[in-house]
Amino acid sequence: WGEVGMALGVAAGMALFTILFGTRNVDAKEQHHGVVAAIALEAIVKLTALVAVGMFVLYSGGGLDAIFTRAEEAGLDIHASETFGDRWVATLLLAAAAIICLPRQFQVTVVENSDESHLRTASWAFPGYMLLMSLFIIPIALYGLTTMPAGSNPDMFTLTLPLAAGQDGLALFAFIGGFSSATSMIILESIALSIMVSNHIVVPVMLRLTAGDGIGEGQSVRRLILNARRLSIILILFLGFGYFYLTRGSDALAPIGLISFTGVAQFLPAILAALFWRDASTRAAIAAISVGFLIWLWSSFMPSFASSSPMVAQIMAEGPFGIAWMRPQALFGLVGLEPLAHAVFWSLFLNTSVLVVGSLLTNQSALEHVQAALFLNVFSKSASETNPLRGSAEADDLFLIARRVLGHERAVTIFSEEAKQARMAWTSLEPSSAFIHRLERELAGSIGAASAHVMLSKVVTGSAISLEEVMQMADETQQAIEYSQELERTSSQLRATAEKLEVANQQLRRVDQQKDEFLSQVSHEVRTPMTAIRAFSEILLSEDDLDANARQRFMATIHKESLRLTSLLDEILDLSALERGERSWENRPVNAEDSVDQALQVCDALARHSQTVVQTSQRAGRSIVMADSDRLSQVLINLISNAIKYNGATSPEIDVRSRIDGTNYIVEVADNGVGIPEQERARIFDKFYRGRLGEAFAGAGLGLPI
Repeated sequence: WGEVGMALGVAAGMALFTILFGTRNVDAKEQHHGVVAAIALEAIVKLTALVAVGMFVLYSGGGLDAIFTRAEEAGLDIHASETFGDRWVATLLLAAAAIICLPRQFQVTVVENSDESHLRTASWAFPGYMLLMSLFIIPIALYGLTTMPAGSNPDMFTLTLPLAAGQDGLALFAFIGGFSSATSMIILESIALSIMVSNHIVVPVMLRLTAGDGIGEGQSVRRLILNARRLSIILILFLGFGYFYLTRGSDALAPIGLISFTGVAQFLPAILAALFWRDASTRAAIAAISVGFLIWLWSSFMPSFASSSPMVAQIMAEGPFGIAWMRPQALFGLVGLEPLAHAVFWSLFLNTSVLVVGSLLTNQSALEHVQAALFLNVFSKSASETNPLRGSAEADDLFLIARRVLGHERAVTIFSEEAKQARMAWTSLEPSSAFIHRLERELAGSIGAASAHVMLSKVVTGSAISLEEVMQMADETQQAIEYSQELERTSSQLRATAEKLEVANQQLRRVDQQKDEFLSQVSHEVRTPMTAIRAFSEILLSEDDLDANARQRFMATIHKESLRLTSLLDEILDLSALERGERSWENRPVNAEDSVDQALQVCDALARHSQTVVQTSQRAGRSIVMADSDRLSQVLINLISNAIKYNGATSPEIDVRSRIDGTNYIVEVADNGVGIPEQERARIFDKFYRGRLGEAFAGAGLGLPI
């Protein structure tokens, strides 16, 4: 019991020191200046002691080169590839995670920070301090491995090397440095953990059990919180002693620290998700942390008892019930990794996988949506302004809460400041929303934000706000937001539909106008030849004494007008069939130049009659294209005949040109006429529309549309 008794005494002493200097007040934001000053002094002593031992090693070993040379001669592979292997990567990851996840880091960086500008100094001073701490580690380790007896504990080299050389004073200084290092970490960690236990476990449980009524005259919340923190400190330190005792007083300090770091690293995925992923789910985070801790307990924590427990040693060797793939350090059949890297890989891999998959498969509640938005946008709007307590309260009731939680002196100070500002006695105060806000923040520093909000809601609104009520309010808010968004989408759809209807209405008006023009034009075009046919037919029937020449002329006119009427009807039927997609096409390889020649031949008589000179200044030569030759000829005839009929020049001329441009066959019809006026060009393909020049010639206005 000598070593165990000493360890028990040290644990009890540190518990007493931490309780005396770390739990005097309940305010979680209280800065322990004396504790921080002591820790700062311990840090200087620790660094100075390590540097002193390092300089002693360099001097005794004959310099850095001599130490490395002696290590190589002793067979130490200082350039081994595993130096930067899986264990090194795992250790680096755990060190980074510890800076983010360890409660003591938050305690020093945030709670104990008295000036935000100090963070700028700490951003380079902290890495610099760590660099100085690491500077002499390798020389001390190599010198100890080559000079100390085999089996010596490397963690003790800072003590055993000076003792072996007779430097008892240096050894004592190193012991003081190591002791200060250990105590500073334990004290800070205990304070931070005790605050977490009291604020996030004890007080919420108390409020739930008492339905928010645990603030009466007969109970002191402040005393309850202080006692909870003191008991937490004792429990934490004696749990550490229990681990030391059950592992048979293991003196391997580094492995114990790495086991702890692996455990606390299980919070890292959830912390990062909370900081950067809006869709992370609370249930998924809880499940992920639970899975990660189970893997950590199995693959990292339990194996540390192998030396003291035969059952654990058997599980390590064979697996539970002989299941080999469940061996803690060969989990799921993965072998070859160093034990630390193995535990880190499986715990964080499964932790992260459960978090991601769980968040994708589960839907966030409305409360989670609101909390995520507030958390990720914390700098855009103060969190304290997002959910203020609304209502009225008596100053006496609020003072009662403040006195129970903060103590009489602090409560009097807060209410006196408010009374001084309002220029009245504090007993006559009518607490404003701003004052209730301030009081909530003060209480949050002692019992946590959630507990403070629930406790004050009992007095301000007359009833405690349950989690279910908060979620219901958030759900209603979310439903209102979703309904508003749905109305916005519906309104946008209605606007788009109205615009489409307006466009369709304009098209219908144009179609109606075209219908009127069609009926007018067709009736005119049909009436003209029918009138001529009827007139000449009546002459032929009534006049028996007509000579043969007159009879022949009348019959020729009837035939001509019949052909004109037939042509008009054919054009109308062709256009109708084309618009309905019923006209069949017979595309085949044809010589496009033949179609041009055919069109010129058909229009030759029309050109001669109008005394129009038709020339072909450029021809492409034989050009094979895929086309319907009849339709192609019809298009060319319409173009050339229009150019002849509507030229309007004194000496009309037309030039028909064809050429090849890459893979395109191009036909151009140019004339020296006045052309189509600018205002009529947009309508040249409208059915039955005829321009100003077209009124002098017969036609239905269907050539270009076809």
